[in-house]
Parts: sequence; C-alpha cells; structure tokens
Amino acid sequence: MTVTTSKAAPDAPGAPDISESQHAEAIAERVKAQQAQPIQLQPVTMGDPFRWLARGLQDVRNAPGIAVFYGVCFWGMALLLGWVFRTRPEYTMSLASGCLLLGPFLAMGLYDTSRRREAGLKPQLSESLTCWDSHMGSMGMLVLVLVVLELLWGRASLVVFAVFFNTGMPSTTGVLQAVFNPQNWNFVAVYTLVGGAFAALVFSTSVVSIPMILDRDTDALTAGITSIRVVFENPAVMLLWGALITGIVAVSLWFWGVGLLLTGPVLGFASWHAYRACVAPPQRTV
Repeated sequence: MTVTTSKAAPDAPGAPDISESQHAEAIAERVKAQQAQPIQLQPVTMGDPFRWLARGLQDVRNAPGIAVFYGVCFWGMALLLGWVFRTRPEYTMSLASGCLLLGPFLAMGLYDTSRRREAGLKPQLSESLTCWDSHMGSMGMLVLVLVVLELLWGRASLVVFAVFFNTGMPSTTGVLQAVFNPQNWNFVAVYTLVGGAFAALVFSTSVVSIPMILDRDTDALTAGITSIRVVFENPAVMLLWGALITGIVAVSLWFWGVGLLLTGPVLGFASWHAYRACVAPPQRTV
C-alpha cells in the first residue's frame, strides 16, 4: 500500500517559494540590525594615509577601465573650471557649486568599485554609475550641506576682499595680484585663515560620510557626525590626510590638470580605504 502526503514537493509547479522570501526577509532584518548597532571608530596611525594611497593605486591597477573613466571626468571638470576662472571669473563660484554637486556622486562610483573588490566581486562600470540611486535621499541632503558651506565660503572670501580693497567683485588678475603681492601679507593671512576654516569644516563633514552612506545606507546627519568624530579623535592623522589630498591635487593641476587622470581615481579609491580603517564594520548578526 502506498502512502501519500498532502505536502507539495519543493520543486512542484505552483508551490510557493517560501524559502526565498524568508531568506530575503532574513537579509533585510540582518541589515536593519547592523544599521541599529552603535558606530565604533578605530584608531589610525600616521603611516595609515600612505597605506590608503598605496591601496588606492592597487585598485587603479586592478580596475583600469573604471579608473580611466572617472579620471577623465575629474580632468574635464578641472579644465572647465579653470577656463571659466580665466575668462569669466564671476561665474567661477556657480560652476564650483555644480562640480560640488556632481563630484560626490562620481566619488561614490569609485567607492563602490573598491567595495566590490574588497568583497571579492568583479566591479562593473555600469554598477558604479548607479550605485547612488538607492541612497538618493541621504546623498542629496549631504551634498546640499556641502553646497551651502561652499557658497558661504565664497561669500566670506568676497567679504574679505571688500574689507581690504573695497574694489567690488575681484577679477582674475586682481585676485592673483592681491594674493602674490608681499605687501598684502595681512590680507593673505586673513584670507588663508577664513579659507582654512571653511576647508576644514567641509573636509571634516565629508571625509568618511559618503562612503559610509554607501556602505551602511545611513542618513546624512549620522554620516556627517561620524565623519566629524573621526577627525576629532584622530586630528594629526586627518590633518596629514587632508594635507596629502591638497598637495596631490595641487600638483595634479599643473600642465592643464592632466595629473587628475591618475590622482583622481587614486584619491577616490584611497578614501574608501580611509573609511574602512577609521570606522569599524558592523558586527555580523545571526
């Protein structure tokens, strides 16, 4: 006598795919649990920024096509910004704001490439170009904050010019003459102090916030506060890291900015490794 059961076979046509739905729900719950974990920072040393750059260069070697694409994007932005600064300086700040809107999304593509390599996955240019679409809310808020800071920075710079020269909107020639004239040392000191304060604020807010949004899908406020915490807990290392970024970019801008073809992707990849070193990964949940 043959005994049958009413339970449908797992592979029978029309059987509900309960295991897959349960698996998806388990993954979602695991992600939520990881996001709810307190963010732990990790100490870094003065030698770490150089290791981040070395890893960034290694990522360029392992994903040359993606690196070239983003390098060309950064180079094009620099060429356009330089041309506007020389020909129509009154529009420089507006264009810089546009670059600041686009730059974080380009950088996130580089972070996604490093993240995929880190996970043992093959990076794809198409995926790096759309990795931000599921983080649009947080990215939009963070970029808005950065743009506001950049606009305030520009306004403060004009106020400094007005206080010392009372000449209205400075031209490109006027800016260069004022900055490089030894007799204007007091203006240069104040201008540098104001610019340095805003630069430090922008750097502190963004040094690990964008890769953190990509990695943990956190909100902009949490990411920005975490980024500031990283700077305050590792001031010497972050000062060195900021100085390296500034120096590398400054050198890259020589010869029509062609150096950005390489240094742009290297710094982007290295910034992901800086985030990984500074912020402890969430603990795996069962």
